[in-house]
Amino acid sequence: MKTLRTGFLLFWITVIAAASGPPGIACAAQKNYTDNIGMEFVLIPAGSFTMGADKNSGDAFDREKPQHRVTISKPFYLGKYEVTQAQWAAVMGSSPSYFKGRNNPVEQVSWNDAQEFIKRLNRREGHNRYRLPTEAEWEYAARAGSSGAYSFGNDAGQLGRYAWYGNRTSGSTHPVGRKPPNAWGLYDMHGNVWEWVQDWYGERYYSNSRGTDPGGPSSGANRVARGGSWFNPAEYCRSAFRGSRPPGIRGDSVGFRLALTP
Repeated sequence: MKTLRTGFLLFWITVIAAASGPPGIACAAQKNYTDNIGMEFVLIPAGSFTMGADKNSGDAFDREKPQHRVTISKPFYLGKYEVTQAQWAAVMGSSPSYFKGRNNPVEQVSWNDAQEFIKRLNRREGHNRYRLPTEAEWEYAARAGSSGAYSFGNDAGQLGRYAWYGNRTSGSTHPVGRKPPNAWGLYDMHGNVWEWVQDWYGERYYSNSRGTDPGGPSSGANRVARGGSWFNPAEYCRSAFRGSRPPGIRGDSVGFRLALTP
């Protein structure tokens, strides 16, 4: 009887660990995961999509072309929301943001600052799985199975329902998650703040990028930022739009969201 009870107890410990422990092999199939500082992650499935803008799109820039087929070969977690000021402060001690608000996205952070945050968070969590998404992963997740200019379709007139954007005179960031999410449950993929991704920027990179798990050029002067912001017009918030900035620059319209390798 004692052996039976012990086995039963060990079984439930294993189940609980797989359901709520840190992400890894045991819980890689979890749809959602929340870490120790309250960051929520959504599991993004492996799959293929058409990356870039259609050659006939009137809003598209040459750097978004040619459209090409990309395969994301492994599932990954992506932040349900942009990293908030409270989450940044929990790791770094304080928030550098110009627009104050615990649940507003952190801004005034460079790509280099984001890497330092990731380094400290990985050390704090005891693994090395937090990172920025690649440019391809970001667009794949932003589209969430869609093929239009935005995750909800092509009508820029509807963007205000889904994004904080276009207020150049009196605008600011807003608390994350106040607008509807895309089909995969990700919020603010259009607007609010630009989001740093891992890749170096290449003006004509799409012409020779590999088809499976592309990671950007091997070097460059700028890093890629995606999604547009509260400051930008609608065309900058399209799923295919590619922004770029030097990795050391900061601004009140630039933040990031984290990826997490299962």
